[in-house]
Amino acid sequence: MPSDARAFTAVIRATAETMPGAAMDVAGLTVAERAIKQWARLPDARVLVLSDGAVPLPAVAPPNVHVERVRDADALDDIMRRPDVAPAVPADVLAADLVDPAGRPRTGGSPIVVMDEASRRSAEDAIFAELLRGDLGLVARWLNKPVSFRITRSLLCRLPVTPNQVTVGAGLIGLVGCALIATGRYAAVVAGFALAHVQSVLDGCDGELARVRFQQSAIGEWLDTLTDDALNLALCAALGLALRTPARGGPAAGPLLAAAAAGMLLFYNVVAYRELRRQGEGGEVLKVRWWFARGKDMKALAGRARSGPAAFLYNLGRRDVFVLVWLVLAIADQLGLVLIFALLVAAASFVVAAGQVVGRVRAR
Repeated sequence: MPSDARAFTAVIRATAETMPGAAMDVAGLTVAERAIKQWARLPDARVLVLSDGAVPLPAVAPPNVHVERVRDADALDDIMRRPDVAPAVPADVLAADLVDPAGRPRTGGSPIVVMDEASRRSAEDAIFAELLRGDLGLVARWLNKPVSFRITRSLLCRLPVTPNQVTVGAGLIGLVGCALIATGRYAAVVAGFALAHVQSVLDGCDGELARVRFQQSAIGEWLDTLTDDALNLALCAALGLALRTPARGGPAAGPLLAAAAAGMLLFYNVVAYRELRRQGEGGEVLKVRWWFARGKDMKALAGRARSGPAAFLYNLGRRDVFVLVWLVLAIADQLGLVLIFALLVAAASFVVAAGQVVGRVRAR
């Protein structure tokens, strides 16, 4: 018996009868490793893995996972009668060839038994279907996600890369795009906005990879947020430099207006980061509870506002939407309209942030 005598949260049976499903790869993890990780992530969880050596297990298990060797069915029965194991019986005794698509045990989902290639693909399909959350906008759901899912599923899940590395790589692509936009040459500007859109698509891959591999982290959230926000500022700066070229047809004050848009976005970012720290919501700005939302965050509002003016305005301000619209306008050689769109997004963000600051001051 392990030194910690507290009852186990779950018992995972990784024995020969769970093969070959337990050893199959589903979205970057073996089925057995997926079962272990999703149970180990529960608050105060203790997971017992019963292994006869037939199923490959992770080289390094989470600290709250205890692996115990069993020789035969009699040894397995003896272990199941122990006082530290019995409380987990029968509800949470699991075979290592089961996949919970939601990755959230005890939520009433229907696990999928993986036995062959067909069931493996069905389990992987179900895992990625879970990523289509309700707050996705039209561009993300119907354009970006079909592409990013294919990249994540067919490429990234097969490579030894981390979500944070994907974030940084996508950010570098976005920076190259900004450099091209800053030249002001038509072909370079279009290519630059195309790279900005590519970065927007890849921006979904890091989160997808983190979720399907259970690699979410506070650092990853902040890195994703800071990268996107820095690229938004860089896009405004690049737009201002491009508008210095008379052939681009923007207003004479274009560079100053682009700088103003960047300044308003920077103010919004600073306020949003302070609110994230105050509200204890990690690094995802969508979780901030703004003054106008009456205690709700943007994810909750997006889930409720499916149609109408509120949904339209919310979607216009989504990063994936305005980057795509800017690309279309750049192809039409309408950088002046890109500037107007950027100013509208920045001004709306500034008003939201200013209202939050005023509300905080009045509340003192």
